[in-house]
Amino acid sequence: MTNPLLETWDTPFGLPPFDRIADADFAPAMEAALEEGRAAIRAIADNPEPASFANTIAALELADATLDRVAGVFYNLAGSDSNAAREALQREFAPKLSAYASEITNNAALFARIDDLWQRREALDLTEEEMRVLYLTHRSFTRSGAALEGEARARLTEVKARLAVLGTEFTQNLLADERDWFMPLSEADLGGLPKFVTDAARAAGREKGQDGPVVTLSRSLIVPFLQFSPRRDLRERAYRAWTARGMNGGATDNRAIAAEILALREERARLLGYQSFAAYKLETEMAGNPQAVRDLLMRVWEPARAQAIADAERLEAMLHADGINGALEPWDWRYYSEKRRAAEHDLNETELKPYFQLEAMIEAAFDCARRLFGLEFRPLEVALYHADARAWEVTRGGAHLATFIGDYFARGSKRSGAWCSAMRSQKKLGGDVRPIVVNVCNFAKGDPALLSYDDARTLFHEFGHALHQMLSDVTHGSISGTSVARDFVELPSQLYEHWLEVPEVLDRHARHAETGAPMPPALRDRLLAARTYDMGFQTVEYVASALVDLDFHDGAAPADPMAAQAETLARLGMPRAIGMRHATPHFAHVFAGDGYSSGYYSYMWSEVMDADAFDAFEEAGGPFDAETAARLERFILSAGGSREADALYTAFRGRMPGVEALLKGRGLDKAA
Repeated sequence: MTNPLLETWDTPFGLPPFDRIADADFAPAMEAALEEGRAAIRAIADNPEPASFANTIAALELADATLDRVAGVFYNLAGSDSNAAREALQREFAPKLSAYASEITNNAALFARIDDLWQRREALDLTEEEMRVLYLTHRSFTRSGAALEGEARARLTEVKARLAVLGTEFTQNLLADERDWFMPLSEADLGGLPKFVTDAARAAGREKGQDGPVVTLSRSLIVPFLQFSPRRDLRERAYRAWTARGMNGGATDNRAIAAEILALREERARLLGYQSFAAYKLETEMAGNPQAVRDLLMRVWEPARAQAIADAERLEAMLHADGINGALEPWDWRYYSEKRRAAEHDLNETELKPYFQLEAMIEAAFDCARRLFGLEFRPLEVALYHADARAWEVTRGGAHLATFIGDYFARGSKRSGAWCSAMRSQKKLGGDVRPIVVNVCNFAKGDPALLSYDDARTLFHEFGHALHQMLSDVTHGSISGTSVARDFVELPSQLYEHWLEVPEVLDRHARHAETGAPMPPALRDRLLAARTYDMGFQTVEYVASALVDLDFHDGAAPADPMAAQAETLARLGMPRAIGMRHATPHFAHVFAGDGYSSGYYSYMWSEVMDADAFDAFEEAGGPFDAETAARLERFILSAGGSREADALYTAFRGRMPGVEALLKGRGLDKAA
């Protein structure tokens, strides 16, 4: 029997034939893809013809076509719909893929050809994009140790293989803790909870096979529970479980794994000649070096901390007014902050949530893309990997641009958080390949499914990433879509969030789930007026995580990451009633792989630009200004990594921004 993963897919838009793919197909498909890749690499390295861009760099771009296809399907499933077989395959594939990558960068004959081209680059008559791809390829090989020899090369290969294994273990431990814990609730325990929370708790109970409602560690359920439950004992129990992920002892404890990862990253950097892993990692980012990151974060930390301390005093007074002595605790903050928001802004989640139906917010995200970029979205009836996943064809002017898959609901088989990925990226080399883009979220199910305002922002955020993939228009897959500097990649996503705050978007799409009536203008205005409410808390929990990440990697690796985390928080004067957004044992951004390691700051670096970029629309006459949208697409959304990030942004805006727009946007410009 043929393996469906290795066939040519005669499916709508080349979608994977999910209804025919079994878990047993992945291992043989991966082996075949790796062998095909090795043969292609040998053919490039051993080519007797002199090195040219076509027979070396372009050929290298196409060498992993089958591997990209198999891995694109597998890793999307492993993150969004895991099971025991897929977790075992992840553990099996991690060292194999690391070894394969090292085989390529350690291939002396291959690197000699790349290096020869780099040395002769001025005489090659390359296009701007080809020169960029040559530069990035040469840099990637060098930073992967291609110029190392002997023991150093062998040790670096071992380090990278071990890091791949540890990242997989960290991810799977975290998923296990999130999947296995839940807190059953009696009917009495539901007292004081809004209907949308009790509905979500009952749905979660059914998903866990329980007879009654439960609280799980899904953010879309636990956060509203912490906001609304008057039961302080239950809030504390839920909060402690949420923050204890990855440090419960036993087989799923991530603390020793984090320590080993940090030590190996430091060793990797030093083998390559860098003083620290942060120096190595940030060399290729917009920030350039650890000090630039620290300067930005501390510029924001001080006013945010001052605001958070002032807010904590207000909330603690409310706690004492309820007859509870003692200090405000982290499991109290959201509860009393929600009460304060209702009192000061005449807003509460119960009133707001019916206006943010999932279906309406999907349509709102589509509608903004339609008005900005002329995109159309047509639902598809196709086989997908899970019943909750849905697909749309994306077109413009009748021409096919992309296939978009949305997978929005929380489930035990899905890792926490929200993300965008591409099962297939856009490129023109070897044929006009159109992308298959996936947005994955963890919203609570309901009938209808209702989102918080933060959930709706998350939906817009991930769709901003999706637009970066869908509108990509480059020749080479290695620079397609989101293949950009890590501290630039969040610009399109965070910028797109701004359209959710546009009054005409809310007027058109924020309609009551039961009556269909638009959100009353007075409620809309109160919502928008309160958008910086509790921003001290939100900024402190984020910046604390970013500074801990930076401290971990900027210098010698700590033997005890938990002690190092505590030292950083003490030095910063972390308010006692606020926890890090991601404590070390569940800091998947940093420890599940290298993506955001020493780079969690990048959301804030991009925020400096997104605030300024939205100002460009406002200055031009409105949020849907056609000329500004066209510039945004041309210089950022379609350009991928074809130029340096600061050059792309300057081409769009005419200059680089300062931090002032960020502070103003967070309401921290006047905080002392």
